[in-house]
Amino acid sequence: MTRVLVTGGEGRLGRPTVAWLRDRGHDVVAVDRRADATDTLVADLTDPAQAAAVVARVRPDAIVHLAAIAVPFSAPEPTIFAVNTSMAFNVCQAGLNAGVDAVVVASSPTLAGYGNPNGWTPRYLPLDEDHPPAPWHAYGLSKVVLEETVRAFARAAGDRTHFSAVRPCYVITPEEWQGAPTQQGHTVRERLEDPALSAVALFNYVDARDAAALFEALVAGGRAVASGEVFYATAPDALAIRPLAELLPRFHPGTAATAASLTGDRPAFSADKANRLLGWRARHTWRSELTDPPTSVADDRPATTAPNV
Repeated sequence: MTRVLVTGGEGRLGRPTVAWLRDRGHDVVAVDRRADATDTLVADLTDPAQAAAVVARVRPDAIVHLAAIAVPFSAPEPTIFAVNTSMAFNVCQAGLNAGVDAVVVASSPTLAGYGNPNGWTPRYLPLDEDHPPAPWHAYGLSKVVLEETVRAFARAAGDRTHFSAVRPCYVITPEEWQGAPTQQGHTVRERLEDPALSAVALFNYVDARDAAALFEALVAGGRAVASGEVFYATAPDALAIRPLAELLPRFHPGTAATAASLTGDRPAFSADKANRLLGWRARHTWRSELTDPPTSVADDRPATTAPNV
């Protein structure tokens, strides 16, 4: 049995991750800045002393760090950057100091830079972990710093603690497949029927259980790969009815050439690295989870300008 500390355990991704790990026999302790569940610890992880105290109290074998301001522009830009980067540093430092075996940190695909109002042209599609980041807001920038923090701690730790990062795509929880609103307030079906709603995230998505399975793979077998590695967690298809070769140029001018190969249901992000190195593959798709999926799109309205994961 592995004892796992999950930060941000009360969040949209945190709750399904805690449930997933517990269902698979792990001893899980959640921590958040506030708690609804009676067994969730409360701490402000922007405070190094509190981060260290939580890790010392729990004495975990592994940490899955999900705590963050999770939506771009949902707080002042300096706050988002300061909170996200300081928490990541403090948790990594506390894990290393305590001799934790593995620390897995949640990053974001938004660091690729899509949604930039001044334009965005990817070097290639689908995006993978080697594509250069091009953040244009504090949230995306904080995730670039977070990944560099993970790499720095990996170099400093050697074999003592294994560090890794995961970029979960637009997270959909089990209840959202049943009609509960997603992070932006729309249902999954509405996001499929109106492509403008999903275009802001390049039609990416991942079931929360699949993301949790990747966290577990890194907790349990992460040492099979080099410390400091980064992985995309994304569904094997796009959250769209029409091919992205048609949709992406409509909503993201400048992508026509690179999107031309995204025919059928091919997504804009690749999880080949996680599959190749860890044997991970997303198992839940909108086609398998929606009981009554739509078969046509609504219209050709442009995407909204607010970026999201």
